[in-house]
Amino acid sequence: MRAEPTDGAPRAELVVATRNEHKLRELQALLADHRLVPLPPEVELPPETGATFAENARVKAVVASRATGRRAIADDSGIEAAALGGAPGVRSARFAGEGASDEENLAKLLRDVPEDGDRRVAYVCALVHATPDGAAVTFEAGCKGTLARVPRGSGGFGYDPAFIPADLDEGDERTMAELTVREKDAISHRGRAARALATWLAGEAGASRRA
Repeated sequence: MRAEPTDGAPRAELVVATRNEHKLRELQALLADHRLVPLPPEVELPPETGATFAENARVKAVVASRATGRRAIADDSGIEAAALGGAPGVRSARFAGEGASDEENLAKLLRDVPEDGDRRVAYVCALVHATPDGAAVTFEAGCKGTLARVPRGSGGFGYDPAFIPADLDEGDERTMAELTVREKDAISHRGRAARALATWLAGEAGASRRA
């Protein structure tokens, strides 16, 4: 489904398959040229049992699209620590246990990564677009960084207070939670995946107009 803005440029109407308000707000800002619709409360998302971010995101997007009869997008993302062999990975949201808070998950990561060990980390995001017929397209992106020893900053969410992105200028040791929204969106894993989706949507719209 599409909403037609006054400038004549077609925009996609997308159901966002998430109950995470932080993710919803970020995606709304990143995909501001499109109309994002919150997931209806009666739609139940499946548990995240996939072995990869892409698997989890695809299942959520397809379920949401089929349940609503609309296009849907779903994000699955997390952090991978080199010292932990890539953990917590797909278990990032429940690293400290089912129902764990962001603060509890971050505290466990800071405990588990040795103080003098490898502190390389990477954010990974898989963003999937699905249609009611089950067709799905996946956009994956990442952001490399270093794990801070002490959380800093009040912005962002999840592991942001301890993630120092490698994309910053030399000597800039700010965490994701200390960046402005614009700075974070420019380099974040979710920002990069969302821009790839937006480019694909623009190409799809162009192809529809030429057909």
